[in-house]
Amino acid sequence: MLISLGDFIHMESASQTKASEIFRANGGTLRTSQILRLGIHPRTLYQMRESGRVIQLSRGVYRLADIALLANSDLATAAIRVPNGVVCLVSALSFHEITSEIPHEVYLAIPTGKEKPKVDFPPTRVFHFSSDSYSAGVEELQMGGNPIKIYSKEKTVADCFKFRNRIGLDVAIDALRQCIRKGGSRSKIMDFSRICRVENVIRPYLEAT
Repeated sequence: MLISLGDFIHMESASQTKASEIFRANGGTLRTSQILRLGIHPRTLYQMRESGRVIQLSRGVYRLADIALLANSDLATAAIRVPNGVVCLVSALSFHEITSEIPHEVYLAIPTGKEKPKVDFPPTRVFHFSSDSYSAGVEELQMGGNPIKIYSKEKTVADCFKFRNRIGLDVAIDALRQCIRKGGSRSKIMDFSRICRVENVIRPYLEAT
C-alpha cells in the first residue's frame, strides 16, 4: 500500500507530538539511552532536533525546547500535590542559590516506606529519606500563599553528599563551596552530615574549603 506525501507528513508530525509528550512526562531532559528505551525512534529524535523542537545540550543529552525552567511556583504546586514532601537536593540548592545546576524537576523527599506519589505536573523526582534525615533541618515557608517545607542550605549540602551517587559528587562539592562562601555554617553542615552518616565523606572537602 502506497502512502501519500500528505499522510507521511501527518505520521511524522504525530510521532514528534507523541515524542514531545514523552519528553515532558519524563522531566523534559533525556539521554539518548532513555529516549530509545521510552520508544522514541532515532529518526524522530533527529527530526525534532533539526526542527528545533528539542535542543541538544551535550553529546547524547537532549532537552525539549519549549519546556519552561521550573519557577518557585512549581515548588508550591508540588508541595500541594505531595503533602508529606519536603523540597530537597537540587531544587533546594537552587532555591538557596548555592548551585550552578538548573533543575528541570522538583526534587522532593518523603519518608522511607511511603509509596512514591504519582504527580503529572510539575515534573517531580522523589527520594526516600530515613526518619532522622527526613525530619532534620526542615524550614517552613509561605510561597504563593501556600505553605511549603524545604531543607535548610546546610542540611541540603549534607543530603547532596548522601545522594552523591545519584546527583553527582561534583554537584555536592560545588554546593558545599557556595554554601560556605555565602555564609553557611560549618558546624551545622557537620551536624547534619552526622545525621546523614556522611561525616567522614564530607570532612575532607569541608576542611579544604
